[in-house]
Amino acid sequence: MEHMLLVFILFLPTLGLANGTETEQDFTWHLKKIPQIVSERTFSLDNPKFEAKPNLELNSVCGIECQRKLPVPSLSDLKDLLSYETVFENGTRTLTEVNVLGLTPGPSGNTTTHKSLRKKRQIYGTDSRFSIYDKRFTTNFPFNTAVKVSTGCSGILISPKHVLTAAHCLHNGKDYVKGSKRLRVGLMKTKSRGDGRKRKGAKRSRREASEAQEDPKVDRGLRRRSKGGGRKQRRSGRKQETSDGMPSFQWTRVKSTHIPKGWFKGVSGDIALDYDYAVLELKRPHKRKYMELGISPTIKMMPGSMIHFSGFDNDRSGQLVYRFCSISDESNDLFYQYCDAEPGSTGSGIYLRLKEPNKKKWKRKIIAVYSGHQWVDVNGEQQDYNVAVRITPLKYAQICFWIHGNDENCTQG
Repeated sequence: MEHMLLVFILFLPTLGLANGTETEQDFTWHLKKIPQIVSERTFSLDNPKFEAKPNLELNSVCGIECQRKLPVPSLSDLKDLLSYETVFENGTRTLTEVNVLGLTPGPSGNTTTHKSLRKKRQIYGTDSRFSIYDKRFTTNFPFNTAVKVSTGCSGILISPKHVLTAAHCLHNGKDYVKGSKRLRVGLMKTKSRGDGRKRKGAKRSRREASEAQEDPKVDRGLRRRSKGGGRKQRRSGRKQETSDGMPSFQWTRVKSTHIPKGWFKGVSGDIALDYDYAVLELKRPHKRKYMELGISPTIKMMPGSMIHFSGFDNDRSGQLVYRFCSISDESNDLFYQYCDAEPGSTGSGIYLRLKEPNKKKWKRKIIAVYSGHQWVDVNGEQQDYNVAVRITPLKYAQICFWIHGNDENCTQG
């Protein structure tokens, strides 16, 4: 029954909704001209210490009311905020300064649909999340684009070699977190009996041994995969991860990590959720379907104001968890929503399905990155929200530049 409901949700025709004023033509991916991000110079920085503790819940973050009082970033500000650090697998680090060309001035202030104060919680009322068990879903698009990051977050495949995730999964604003020096990405697969030939076992064990030193959670998962017996001694949660039909992970090393400078210090002089995104370049390409980037539309241009995302919530060990919900508030750079989520899902790619221009085909694209459960300033008080970072034209240009290494393939989005 749950499978039938899930199919219905995934393929529900996105026709006119709500008050009858919206039509099918409204829900279309509108191509926009993208500003150019051009690399000006790159220079070396001191190697990071990699000693920070992961902080998956941020405090005193500038919220919508706070952002309204901030000056609109100048071109000089944007060039500084969109400059970026790159950390390589050998622990070295560079800073690349960029220029922004063809920028179209946006709205001068943030907008929001309505304000709602709520108590601290990450599950709102009845838990509306779906655990995806069936391999017909977990091994196929769009669910197979979800990945696990070894620091304890989720991410999404955006190219044959790149993963989009949240910046705070890797950096706390001052230093890179423990475990990010030997970062790994877990691509989901369905384990079957007989996996893991002896011929490849030795190489895999050596590779995974180094990974285990950095991430105890991954170490436990790898030990469960490498052992052939002792099933009765495992706890139920662990048994689920290795039983037939449940997802296990093929861990791949990360070659380099890109984080915008805006994450380290925003316009307000503090951590800026607006820049809570990062791209990981994998050492080896994968062969599965990935999800393309899209420019985040406004709430009015989304069917039912609905968004979707899948991740690996910590309270459901070994399970891929899917959810959908309506966005409640929006600013120029952030979505505020009530999606049920727990730690572990942070960094998931938020997507929706719209019609392609001049075609009858509907297509899913990533429009935001789930930043997690955060505390933001609202009228001088701290309120908690589940927050997502929108992919604006500027962010699209930067992420596209990271993927392709130039702006030639990033003129429209």
